[in-house]
Amino acid sequence: MFFASDNAGPVHPQIMNRIVQDNAGHAMPYGNDPVMSEVRQAIRRTFEAPEAEVYLVATGTAANALALACYTQPFDTIFCSNVAHIHQDECNAPEFYAGGAKLTLVPGGDKMTPKTLHAAISDEEKRGVHGPQRGPVSITQVTERGEVYTLDELRALTAVAKDFDLPVHLDGARFANAVAALDCTAAEMTWKSGVDIVSFGGTKNGCMGVEAVVMFDPDKAWEFELRRKRGAHLFSKHRYLSSQMAAYLDGELWMETAAAANANAQRLAAGLRDKGAEFLHQPDANMIFAAFPRAAHKRLHAAGAKYYVWEGEVEGDDPDEMLAARLVCDWSISDAQIDQFLGYL
Repeated sequence: MFFASDNAGPVHPQIMNRIVQDNAGHAMPYGNDPVMSEVRQAIRRTFEAPEAEVYLVATGTAANALALACYTQPFDTIFCSNVAHIHQDECNAPEFYAGGAKLTLVPGGDKMTPKTLHAAISDEEKRGVHGPQRGPVSITQVTERGEVYTLDELRALTAVAKDFDLPVHLDGARFANAVAALDCTAAEMTWKSGVDIVSFGGTKNGCMGVEAVVMFDPDKAWEFELRRKRGAHLFSKHRYLSSQMAAYLDGELWMETAAAANANAQRLAAGLRDKGAEFLHQPDANMIFAAFPRAAHKRLHAAGAKYYVWEGEVEGDDPDEMLAARLVCDWSISDAQIDQFLGYL
C-alpha cells in the first residue's frame, strides 16, 4: 500500500533490461554514445519536431533549472504558480542556476489563469533599473495538486506570455500522465500550444533516473550544453541515461506506464468517493488530494500504508475529524493493493 510518490516505484523491467543490454563493452562518454543518437531521433519523432535539440540529465530539478537558466538573465524574474515545483520543492535551484534571478509567484493555486498571469507580468518592469525584468513563464503539467491544464488553457497562458514576448517553459515531471489524461500528442501539448522548452520526465514514470530537456529553439542548444557542463550535470557514463530513455520511448512504453498510473489513481479515487472522502482538487491524472476521517488514517498507518497526511495530524482525539491526504499512484501498483487500502477506510 505505497502511495507516497511515484518516484518511489520500481524501474520498469523493459528499462532495466535495456540498461543491462547496453552495459556490454565500451561506449563513448558525455552523450557521444550511439544510443543517444537513437534517443534524439525518437524524441524528435515523438514531438514531431525534427529540428529540436535533446539533452538528458538525471534529475527533474536539473532539467528545470538548466532549461530556465537558458532563458533568464540574472536580473529577470520567472513567472510561475505559487505552488509550482520550481518554487516549493527545488531549494532555489532555478534562481541559483539563473545567476540570482527571482521568481514571481502568480496567485490562485496550482493552476494559473490568463488573468492572473497577465496581472503578474504587467506588474513588473514598472520600476526601471530598480526592479526585476520580465523573464520566462513556467507551467507545471501535471500541476503539483494533481490537476491537468487542458490544451485550451495552455494556449491561453502561452498567448499571454507571447503578448509580452516571453518564452514559455513546461515542467513535465509528469508529462506522460498529462498526455494520457488529455488523450493528445506530445506536440499538441508543447510547441503546438506555444511552449518553447520542456522537461520531459521519466523518473516518476518507470525510469531509474532520467529526464530529457527538449528545446524547440535550436539557437539555445550550445548555451544549454555549456550550462549543463558548468553545472556538473553532464554525465561521463552517459549511456546509462541514454539506455533508460531509449527503452522508455520504445514501443511508447512512456504512454503505457502513464496510462497504468492514471488508471490506478482513477480506481483509487472512485473507491474514496464511495467511502465519502472529500476531494480538495480534481484528480485528473495520477495524484489525489482527498480528506477522510482521522480514525481511517490511524487504521491505515497501523496497517503499514505509506502516503502523506497533507493537512492535520494523525494523532488527535476526534476520530471523525477530516484530515487531507496526498496519494500518488505509479504504474506498478496492483488492483489488490488499491482495494486493500480502501478496505481500511
